[in-house]
Amino acid sequence: MNLGLTWRLLKGGGKGMLGTWLTLGAVAVSTALLLFAVAANFAFEVRGERGAWRNPVPATSGAVAVEASRYDYVRDQAITVVDLGALGRAPAPPGMPRFPAPGEVWLSPALAALAARLPAGELADRYPDPAGVLGDEALIHPDELVAVVGHEPGDLALTAARSDDWVIAKPPTKVADLAGTPSEDSEAYRMLALIASVLMVVPLLVFGGAAARLTVARRDQRLAALRLVGATPGQVVAMTVAEAMIVALAGALVGAVAFALAVPLLAGIEMQGGPWFAADLFPGPLILAAVLVAVPLLVGLSAVIGLRRVVVSPLGVARRETPPAMRFVRVLALLAVLAAFPMLSRGSSVTIVAVALGLAFLCVNLAGPWVVGVIGRITAASARRPARLLAGRRLVDDPRSAWRTVSGVALTGFVAGFLGLLSPGAFESEAGPPQLRVTAPAGQVAKVTEQARRRLAKAGVPATVKASDRVVVAALGSAADAAAVDRARTALAGLVPGRTPTTKTDDQRFGVQILADVRVGTIVVLSVSFLVAIASAGITAASAILDRRQTYGLLRLAGTPLEVLDGARRAETLIPLAVMGGGAILVGVFCATPFMLGGISTVGAVTLLACVAAGFAGVIGAGALSRPLLRSVTADPAPRPD
Repeated sequence: MNLGLTWRLLKGGGKGMLGTWLTLGAVAVSTALLLFAVAANFAFEVRGERGAWRNPVPATSGAVAVEASRYDYVRDQAITVVDLGALGRAPAPPGMPRFPAPGEVWLSPALAALAARLPAGELADRYPDPAGVLGDEALIHPDELVAVVGHEPGDLALTAARSDDWVIAKPPTKVADLAGTPSEDSEAYRMLALIASVLMVVPLLVFGGAAARLTVARRDQRLAALRLVGATPGQVVAMTVAEAMIVALAGALVGAVAFALAVPLLAGIEMQGGPWFAADLFPGPLILAAVLVAVPLLVGLSAVIGLRRVVVSPLGVARRETPPAMRFVRVLALLAVLAAFPMLSRGSSVTIVAVALGLAFLCVNLAGPWVVGVIGRITAASARRPARLLAGRRLVDDPRSAWRTVSGVALTGFVAGFLGLLSPGAFESEAGPPQLRVTAPAGQVAKVTEQARRRLAKAGVPATVKASDRVVVAALGSAADAAAVDRARTALAGLVPGRTPTTKTDDQRFGVQILADVRVGTIVVLSVSFLVAIASAGITAASAILDRRQTYGLLRLAGTPLEVLDGARRAETLIPLAVMGGGAILVGVFCATPFMLGGISTVGAVTLLACVAAGFAGVIGAGALSRPLLRSVTADPAPRPD
C-alpha cells in the first residue's frame, strides 16, 4: 500500500508531476555544483602532489642526488628550471624514463613547442638540443613551462648560493629520493580552496535541503488527510521518505552526469598559471558514491523534519491553521556566532576560519525565517494597497516558504559581502624601459658587469650596464619590446650560476598571479552562488504557485485582478529580499573585517555592487519566468484541492 500511495504523492495532482520535476531539478543542480566544490579541493591536492618532486626534502643519510630549482622567464611567462646532479644510482624523476645525464635538457611539451616557435636567440639557445619531452606526471598543469637540466654534482649550478626568496628559487639540496613534499604555495592554494568550498557548499546544502520542502503545502495536505483517515505516523514517515529519496536519487544521478559533461569546460578555468588536467577534476569513486548517498539522505532527513505538524496535528494542517510563531533564539544564535567570529578568525588556522564561516552561514539561514515573519507583520500593518497587504499576510502566514524563495540570494549576499571587499588591487607596474637585474657573487661585481656588457653587445641588444652594490643592472633601450627582453635574457643566461636575471615585473609575477587567482576564485565562487540563488528563486517561486493554486484560484474567482496577485507575489519576494539580502551582505562584510589588512579596494567595491545588481536582476527574472504558471493556475474556474 505504501508504494502505491507514494507513487500517488509523486504524481501530485493538478499539474501532474511538475512539483516532482521541480524537486528533481533542484537536487540535480545542487549535486552537480556540490561535486564541483568537492572535486576542486582534491584537484588542488593532486596538483600539490604532482609538483612535490620539485620541492626537495634534505636527506638525513644515503643521499642519491643534488636538486635545486629556480624560475626563468619568457614572453611574460614563468619557466620552472630544475637542476639535478646524481650522487649515485638516482631514480628517474617523474615524467622521465631515466635520470638526466650531465648536460642533458628535458622540456615540457608546452616549453618545447614555444622554443620551436620563437627565434633561437629568444629562448631555445638557453636550453639547446633537448634530449626529450617531460610526461604529464612532471607537470602541475598541461600548459606549464618546465625545464630539467642535468649537471655534475660539483657544477657551480649545484653549489653556488641562490636567491634567499623561497618563491624565486630552491637552494641546492642533497636528497635521498625525488618524492619531495608539497610546496608552501600549493598548501596556500589548498587552504584557499577549502574556504571557497565552505562558501559554496553551505548554500548548496541549504538549497538541497530546501528541495525536500518544495510543494510542501500540497504534500502536507495530502498526508494530513491520510492521517485523519487512519494512516499511522510510521506509514506517513515511510511514504514521505520514499517519495523524497526516490526523487533525490534520480536528481543526484542527473546532477552527477551533468557535472561529468561539464568537466572539460571546467578544466579550462586557469589557476596557478594554467588550466587543469581533466582527470584531476573527477572525484574518486568513493567521493562520488558518498555524494550520491549523502544528497538523498539529506533530502530525506529534511522531508522527515518537516513532518512534525502532520504527525502531531493533522487536523490543524488540514484546516490550514497558521503554525506557531518562531522563537527569537534563532537570531540570538546568529548574534552569538558574530560576536565570537573576530576572536575565531584572528590568528587562527584556516580550518577554524572555515568552520566559523560555515556557522555564520548556517545561522543566517536559521534566523532568516524569523526575520521574514517580522517583515511580514510590518508590511501588512503599513500596507496601503491590496498587493502589499496580500504580500504581508502571506509572509506572516508562511515565513519559511518566503525565506526559501529568497534564501539563495541572501546567502549569496553573504558570500559577496565576504569576498567582494577582499578582492585585491594590483601591484605597481615597472615604469620606463625594462631593466634586467642579477646579484653578483661577492668580489665579482666588476667581472660580472663586464661580462654582461659583452654578452649583450654580442647579442645585438642595446643596453646600459651598471652595478649598484652587488646588483648588476642592464637597462635596455626605450624601444625594447618583449622579443628584445627575451634576447637579453638568453644572452645573460648562466651569467651568475644559479641566478636568473629578472625585471621588477618578474619579481612581482607570483604576487600578481596569486592576486589574479584570488579574483578568478572569487568569480567562480560568486558564479556558483548566483547560479544556486537564481535556480532556488525560480524553482521555489514555481513551487509556491503550485502550493497556493487553490488560494490563487479562489481569489481570482472573487474578482481579484491577476495584476494584483502578481504584484503581491513580487512584493512577497522583493521586500524580504531587500532586507535580508542587505543584512546578509553586512554580515559578510563584518566577517571579512579581520582580513581587510590593506583596506577596501576599488575592485572589491565594484565587485560587491555588481553582485547586488546581478542578484536582484536574477530573482526578478526568475520570478517573471513563473508568471505564465500563475496565469494558468488562476484560469481554472473551479479550483479543487489535491
